Amino acid sequence: MRIVLQRVKHASVTINGRVVGQIGPGVLILLGVHASDTSDAADFLAQKCADLRIFDDDQGKMNRSLLDVKGEALVVSQFTLYADTSHGRRPSYIEAARPEIAVPLYEHFVAALRKLVPKVETGEFGAMMDVALVNDGPVTLVLERSREVRSAE
Repeated sequence: MRIVLQRVKHASVTINGRVVGQIGPGVLILLGVHASDTSDAADFLAQKCADLRIFDDDQGKMNRSLLDVKGEALVVSQFTLYADTSHGRRPSYIEAARPEIAVPLYEHFVAALRKLVPKVETGEFGAMMDVALVNDGPVTLVLERSREVRSAE
């Protein structure tokens, strides 16, 4: 799994003019699922997203987690995170999981995050979505559960 996590002041997802997910202060999580991903990777990354100390403490240092600040999360599926642009001009998405694998793992990640974070909103898997956000900082991180780590466990 590959995640682009952005600390936000607020974020929303709109589909066909209808807001389907909306949060206040917290994180926007763009989630890509690799063809070889497992539920263990989803659990690991959900915990990592909740525990990362990316929010300011009283001294202005990034020392608080999403859990500490009682932040919210908006999770949006994004298979394009596994785009291979090394050849030609058209990206290849061969490493991205097919929907029959990706959907259950996306849902597993969301369920795992909901066990940790009080408010978790989502987009709609596979839909064309308008994602709006105000990035706070900006703070943007890329998280990945490497396949080498998974195979060694």
